[in-house]
Amino acid sequence: MTATLAPPPRSKPKPAKRLRAFGRRWWHQLTAMRTALLLLLALALAAIPGSTFPQRSISAPDVAAYYDQHPDLAPWLDRVWAFDVYTSPWFSAIYLLLMVSLVGCILPRLGLHWKALRAKVPDAPRRMSILPYHRTLAVEANQSLARAVLKQRRWRTTVREAEDGTVTISAEKGQLRETGNLLFHSSVIFMLVGVALGSLMSWYGNRILSEDKSYCNNLQQYDEYGLGAWVDETGLPQFCVTLDDFDAEFTNGGPTAYDAAISYEAAGEEGEYALEVNHPLNIDGTNVFLIGHGYTPVVTYTDRYGQTQTLHQEFLAMDAAMNSEGAFKFPDANVDPATGTVDENAEVGFDAVFVPTFDDSTAMLLGTNPELENPVLALTAYTGDLGLADGRPESVYAINEAQIASGNLEQVNDEVEVIGVGDSMTLPDGSSLTFDGVEQYAVLQVRHDPGGPVVLAGAILLLGGLLPALAVRRRRFWIRWNPDGTVETAGLNRNDYDGLDEECDELTAAIAPGHEPPQASSSDESIGSQQ
Repeated sequence: MTATLAPPPRSKPKPAKRLRAFGRRWWHQLTAMRTALLLLLALALAAIPGSTFPQRSISAPDVAAYYDQHPDLAPWLDRVWAFDVYTSPWFSAIYLLLMVSLVGCILPRLGLHWKALRAKVPDAPRRMSILPYHRTLAVEANQSLARAVLKQRRWRTTVREAEDGTVTISAEKGQLRETGNLLFHSSVIFMLVGVALGSLMSWYGNRILSEDKSYCNNLQQYDEYGLGAWVDETGLPQFCVTLDDFDAEFTNGGPTAYDAAISYEAAGEEGEYALEVNHPLNIDGTNVFLIGHGYTPVVTYTDRYGQTQTLHQEFLAMDAAMNSEGAFKFPDANVDPATGTVDENAEVGFDAVFVPTFDDSTAMLLGTNPELENPVLALTAYTGDLGLADGRPESVYAINEAQIASGNLEQVNDEVEVIGVGDSMTLPDGSSLTFDGVEQYAVLQVRHDPGGPVVLAGAILLLGGLLPALAVRRRRFWIRWNPDGTVETAGLNRNDYDGLDEECDELTAAIAPGHEPPQASSSDESIGSQQ
């Protein structure tokens, strides 16, 4: 009886080796192009809540309004960062994974492409007749002429001589296609990095600035602003800007030019600048843009005690003709000068529409000309409590509708009253509002975006890589001088390329002048069609 020896038990791999194998396997999965495409799709889906729900970084008041409208749902959404999507952990995780996947996918391809550019062109197969293009020359071809022709047409060549006397010239063209592919994919990384820098380190502020008015660069003086997650408001550059003069030109009812003469002070430096659209002023790495224009009606209110208040109030344009809407609010009106008593129910407000060019020959209030040819104000007066004392933020461009609906504000005039420059509107209590004139204002945007140049570089790489990736075709061409005196040429396309035969025929005719290559045999065509 023969004893059967059991095989020795296999030793389990060491934990370190198993961990390395596990990490290598998942690294290959993460850096696969398929994974990068899935992560790109996931990033697009993850950005949907950012455009669906208001974002704190863009407009905190909109988030507060959403809380008021949905008091039960909003806290739950806030727990999953629905109001801070682009700085949320889950969005950042997808973003980082996508960047790692793209870098891990592109870097190995860059190494392989660099080696391919420096390597010799592969030799032709022993049987050149199996290639899609194959010709046997009827006359002798000159080797020096062949090299000169290929070099002149920018083919990368390698010459080989065998021991039996066979000489082969291998030529290749179209490596720029892979270069374009790598540039295109690298541009995505640049754009992702640029967008991330812009989201984390950029900031902006919008300011409506009337003529002869100034403001300094701090958040309290901006009408609207946004800060990146890594921006500290105390670190903003210190400068002040004054709008000295503004001029707007119109043609056929549309603006053709905005010119703002401004002066500025920054870090002990003073200067003047002619600010125009798309020609920003750069101060300490921060750009000041001119992005809009509007009108500032100037009015004087005289209350029942004869006390006057002059107000310069910017109005917001409603259409291309610069018909604008706004409001005049006088919370300190009708204070008894003898006692100093403030009557909260004697506050005055005016809801107004400003028309730059009013045509009194028609029944229409709104004009069609944005230039100041016949400016008027259409006024609706209210008295009572404006609601400014409760501390809640409200628009400076409209009367509080909640106060009107609650009865705290009452409309004084039954019909809208239209007044021109120099005219006055008199209220039943004897107070009046006088339309003194119109000023112009410029809408300025101050922006610092360190990610902008990186995104621009990515866009340039994208365009620079897309053209060769789509237009260039990789192909190879061989010429072989056999010991028996025959000369063969062959070609191979590495991509779909319908003009391979024509190009190879042209090369063959150039290296063997006076020779007309015969058409490929049926056997050659059938073999070549299978490659």
